[in-house]
Amino acid sequence: MPEEVLFKSESEQSREEIASYLRKVADSLDSGNALTLKAGSESVSLNPPARPTFEVKAEREGPAGNMTELSVEFELEWDENDGEESSGSGQLEIE
Repeated sequence: MPEEVLFKSESEQSREEIASYLRKVADSLDSGNALTLKAGSESVSLNPPARPTFEVKAEREGPAGNMTELSVEFELEWDENDGEESSGSGQLEIE
């Protein structure tokens, strides 16, 4: 099945602003509440299961001219139909 983008927002933010968004996500996950994402007139609510797959990826993209771009991505994944957990690749540590 092709990928369907349900919501997308991209903007330059301060580190403090990004941390605030991530805290709100963490608070929703801790409390078992749905995650509601809003930007302008767009909105989507998602309810992750108790044990979704958590993917963390660090990438370097380039070269485009002399520019390389670094990124870190945090992704929660789950099967929309059954919410079964997937097997992981080992214990994640963030320092």
